[in-house]
Amino acid sequence: MKERINKQIRATELRVIDAEGESVGILSFDEAMAMAEQRGVDLVEINAQAKPPIAKLIEYGKYLYEQKKKLQKAKSGAKASETKAIQIKVGTGDHDLELKAKTASKWLKEGHRIKVELFLRGRSKGMDEAFLKERLDRVLHFVTEHYKIAEPHKRSPKGLAIVIERDKSAK
Repeated sequence: MKERINKQIRATELRVIDAEGESVGILSFDEAMAMAEQRGVDLVEINAQAKPPIAKLIEYGKYLYEQKKKLQKAKSGAKASETKAIQIKVGTGDHDLELKAKTASKWLKEGHRIKVELFLRGRSKGMDEAFLKERLDRVLHFVTEHYKIAEPHKRSPKGLAIVIERDKSAK
């Protein structure tokens, strides 16, 4: 969304804020425009949905610079989590499942999503769907971290898969 500046603003009445963030008050468009010209700055509409719309008395270039800096700071603060994969087969033993679940728990603690895949080949592709889901759920019983199901059981190119992620609400 592009902000409207100066004469592009269509509102008849605006809530005006100065460059320091202090509220000037509710002014008519003409009064706000005159104040902007008097101070030698632009009138930038920063929130058109508010009643009345909010406009700021600031140089447009400086405003764009501030917005760019806010966006960069938000991006740098966001931690990227990747989806890790664990693959099991129909005949995988309980001890092996415990080891894979231990790894999954560690990854969940780090904040990653985990895709647990039941690898099917040959005749196992034609097995009963409920039996295959139960085999896939066996791994989840061994996971020690609190998790929630992000994507329920579904067929994948390799067989059957489920995606889990850490449940932040449960502690």
